[in-house]
Amino acid sequence: MHDEKLGIAGAALCLTFVLHVLDEASTNFLSVYNPTVIALHQRFAWFPMPTFEFGEWLTGLVIANLILLALCPFAFRGATWIRPIAYVFAVIMMLNGVGHTLGTIFGRTVASVPFARPMPGFYSSPALMAASTYLLFRLRASARAAS
Repeated sequence: MHDEKLGIAGAALCLTFVLHVLDEASTNFLSVYNPTVIALHQRFAWFPMPTFEFGEWLTGLVIANLILLALCPFAFRGATWIRPIAYVFAVIMMLNGVGHTLGTIFGRTVASVPFARPMPGFYSSPALMAASTYLLFRLRASARAAS
């Protein structure tokens, strides 16, 4: 079964993620991210997120984007195994967009990490949330159509 609409939704979120990485890279996102992670590590020893140097951060995101884009043909073909991956990707990207939006509203991530508004990476966040919503909608619609 081919699922062109699901494939388009997945590809749209992948391309929006590329835009978001460019937004973060051009607005010095790590100047907020790294101090936030350090503050959270001091408060919660179990906090799992690492700090990054720019090169390793960007390389990791480029690789993640390439892998996700490489999976898009499977979404177009309606491969059932891609659905859980697509759900996880959409939810993570939705939370990412919400996080940047809340950071912009509050002007800080944690009390010790204030920043000038908008938060780095905010400009692409509405598109990230919209593309995530569309992918979740298409996943749900295609599941109903298959049953």
